[in-house]
Amino acid sequence: MTAEDNDSFVDNDLDIRMPTGTDDPLSDAEIQRYRKEINRLDRIILDAIKRRTEVSRAVGRTRISSGGTRLVHTREIAILNEFRAELGDEGPTIASALLRMGRGRLG
Repeated sequence: MTAEDNDSFVDNDLDIRMPTGTDDPLSDAEIQRYRKEINRLDRIILDAIKRRTEVSRAVGRTRISSGGTRLVHTREIAILNEFRAELGDEGPTIASALLRMGRGRLG
């Protein structure tokens, strides 16, 4: 997926204003617009997670049925590292959950 693909997920008409302190709070209307955007993004994220899980399970079943392993360690490490690089310390936690959903728990 390219940065251009991600643009379809972004509401470029919604300018995000970061309050500078207690003297510059968001208005109720801004909060409502932001919450609406959060809800929209949550829907996109949930749909993407479901699709990712479906695709991952299909790959895993194919790999196992052809005598392969349930997971490819180097690929999982690369995914964990990518999520860490993009999202910081919480990235691997999110990646681990996605990986488990796609292949099931190990051990």
